[in-house]
Amino acid sequence: MKIAQICPRYFPDIGGVETHVKEISERLAKAGHDVEVITTDPTGKLNRRDTINGVEIIRFRSFAPGNAYYFAPQIYFYLKQHNYDVIHAHSYHALPALFAALGKRERRFVFTPHYHRSGHTAFRNLLHKPYRFLGKIIFSRADIIICVSEYEKKLVESDFRVQGKTVKIPNGINLKEFENLKRQQKKDGEKILLYVGRLEEYKGVQYIIQSLPELRDFRLRVVGKGPYEEELHEMAKDLAVSERVEWLKNLSRRELLECYASSDVFLMLSSHEAYGITVAEALAAGTPCVVAKGSALEEFVDGEYCVGIESPIISNKISKAIKALEGNKHIAILSKKQILMDWNEVVEKIESLLSQSDE
Repeated sequence: MKIAQICPRYFPDIGGVETHVKEISERLAKAGHDVEVITTDPTGKLNRRDTINGVEIIRFRSFAPGNAYYFAPQIYFYLKQHNYDVIHAHSYHALPALFAALGKRERRFVFTPHYHRSGHTAFRNLLHKPYRFLGKIIFSRADIIICVSEYEKKLVESDFRVQGKTVKIPNGINLKEFENLKRQQKKDGEKILLYVGRLEEYKGVQYIIQSLPELRDFRLRVVGKGPYEEELHEMAKDLAVSERVEWLKNLSRRELLECYASSDVFLMLSSHEAYGITVAEALAAGTPCVVAKGSALEEFVDGEYCVGIESPIISNKISKAIKALEGNKHIAILSKKQILMDWNEVVEKIESLLSQSDE
């Protein structure tokens, strides 16, 4: 099959959608399919065309104020001019999926929305109501809708009435990566909290920093970058905890995995998540997690290896959750296949769907 994958951003950009598209695209290419990733580059600094691990990448300049929207109508015209068996669009929350839906023609159209229902800021949330009309176009043109969690599936079916089109296939992890992980040596008595992800306000990193004055035995490692970074630095400075926060970015994959394994507790206090790949990876590394309730993150909560916090998220709730998990390293979580699925298994399920749609 010739498959077009449409997404707002792609590697070397990082994030949940970027990881999802990269993992499935490379495996589909390895299985013998002709895969093109059609994406955007607001900066204009990346190569317009690349080939990475057998996947051809085409990048168009986009208008992306505040790292949002990724307005690139060139995607529509490109799809109209090229032949594909399947167009697979990703992310309801950016415009490339709309251009993919409009450029569908007679091709089969698969949509993985990574849907959160609301926007990530007050302004974006305000725009969500008028955008819902455009969103309905994407869903109405989709032949198959892949949701990455039961939470997302219920939201999509409730908001867009697409029962019969939806199927749940979770995000995956590379289980082999987590075998024989080396744990970094720590100073005597040092305890590490970890956050991995984009630095945006809705991700809730600020709540972790605000809890540090109560968690005097802990240091915080923040792995990632994003538009909220400067404010987070200022917050740490104002709370006099800057010396206990380590800011990391551009880590190699091995360095990131060792970060997971060497931490005592992983925290993801995001208000909007359709799945939560970093939580799955932390659990696979044997690190217990604290997550915010109210999104798909809640599906990881078992009260033993992953504790959930109800909104509003405040410092004493965080410290109480962390103390409940302290020292609770584990391996058994890997057997919980309903939570952790290998990417190879994920792609087998997606490939089966795409093959059916080609018949």
